[in-house]
Amino acid sequence: MNSLEKLQTILIFAAVMLGLGLGQISIISSYSGSLIIPFLFIMLYGLFLTIPLTHLKKAFMHSQFLSISTIINFVWTPLLAWGLGAVFLSDHPALWIGFVMLMVTPCTDWYLIFTSIAKGNVALAASVLPINLILQMLLLPVYLWIFAGTSGTISLSTIGESVLLVFILPFGLALLTRLILKKKSAVLEQKVIPFFASAQLIFLCLAIVAMFASQGAYLWSNMNILYLLLLPILFYFIINFGVAQLVGKCMKMPYEDSVSLHFTIIARNSPVALAVAITAFPDQPVVALALVIGPLLELPVLAIVSQVLLRIRPYR
Repeated sequence: MNSLEKLQTILIFAAVMLGLGLGQISIISSYSGSLIIPFLFIMLYGLFLTIPLTHLKKAFMHSQFLSISTIINFVWTPLLAWGLGAVFLSDHPALWIGFVMLMVTPCTDWYLIFTSIAKGNVALAASVLPINLILQMLLLPVYLWIFAGTSGTISLSTIGESVLLVFILPFGLALLTRLILKKKSAVLEQKVIPFFASAQLIFLCLAIVAMFASQGAYLWSNMNILYLLLLPILFYFIINFGVAQLVGKCMKMPYEDSVSLHFTIIARNSPVALAVAITAFPDQPVVALALVIGPLLELPVLAIVSQVLLRIRPYR
C-alpha cells in the first residue's frame, strides 16, 4: 500500500468537501460536469490495465472457492442489497439504486491489501479478481434493469450506453495497450502500469471534485443522505461477515482461505459503479452520492474486519 492508498479515505472525503466548496462558484458549477466522464474514463482505463487477466486460468483451478464466492457475490449479495434497501431506503428510490449498485460490484483492488493484513491467502483472492471484474461488467446492466429499469427509472438503452462508455471502451483500450506493448514488457510492467496504478486514486478524486462541484448547491441541502445510508451499509457488512464465517466453517476452509472469502464478498468496487451511475443518472446526483459515501464507511470497516479476523485466528 503506497502513501496515497493509506490516505485514500481522507483524500476522498477531502475531494467531496472541495467539490462542495467549488460548487458555490457559479462558473465552476456550470462547467465542472463536463470533466467527470474524462476523469473516470482515465481512472478505469488504468484500473483495467493493472488487472492481470492471466489469473483467469488459475481461478478455475480453485473451483470450490470460485463457485462459493461467485454465488455469494452475484446471487446472494444482490438479493441482500435489494432487501436492505427495501427496509431502509424505500422512501428514497435514488439512494436505493445507488446502494444496490455499490453492493453488486465486488472490489478489484484494495480487498487484496486487507487480505494480506489479515494473513489470508492473497494468491487465492487474486485468482478470482478477473472473474469478478468480467461478471460485474456483464451483470451490472442486468441488475440495473431489474432494480431500476422495470420501475421506469432508467431505460435499457441508457444502461447499455453507460456500460459501453465506462466499461467496454476503457477495458478494450487497456487490452489494446497490452497488445501493442507486448514486445516491450519492461516498459509496460515498469513504467506504464506503475504510473496508472498510482494515478487511479488521483483521477477518482478529480472526478469526485468535478461531480460535487457540478451539484454542490443541491447536495449541501441533502447531507442527511449520510445518515440514511449508514445503517444499510453497516448491516450489509455485518451480515456478509456472518455469511463468510458460516460458509468457511461449513466448508472446513483453512483460516487463510476463509480470510480470502471474507474480503472477496465484503469489499465493494465503488469507482466502477460510480462511473456507470454518473453516465446513467446524470440528473440524479443522489445515486452517485451513495457510491461516494460508500468507501468513506467501507475502508474503516475493512480495517476493523482484518483486525477481528486476526484476533479470532486459531493458534497453531
